Amino acid sequence: QVQLVESGGGLVQPGGSLRLSCAASGGIFTSYVMAWYRQAPGKQRELVASIFNTGHTNYADSVKGRFTISRDNAKNTAYLQMNSLKPEDTAVYYCSALGRGWGRGTQVTVSS
Repeated sequence: QVQLVESGGGLVQPGGSLRLSCAASGGIFTSYVMAWYRQAPGKQRELVASIFNTGHTNYADSVKGRFTISRDNAKNTAYLQMNSLKPEDTAVYYCSALGRGWGRGTQVTVSS
């Protein structure tokens, strides 16, 4: 069973940037498709971005060109670089090893 711990959330002004990290332990990190989801109050959890071990990535249309997902297999860590943040990006962000486990989430609030 994989354990995932997110970090890097916080309060940022519109137009600002944050980088989320997801540290994984247990299992074989390179075998996981890693993903970031988010859930805003009153809304369903949605997929933000995913990355295969090959480096292939996918993004939700709402974050394309602003967010970048990456992974460092040597550190068993996935990242989400978020630029040009908007108030509508406010949510709890969850890391997932698809089909294997979830982190507890980290709050991102975009507000002036």
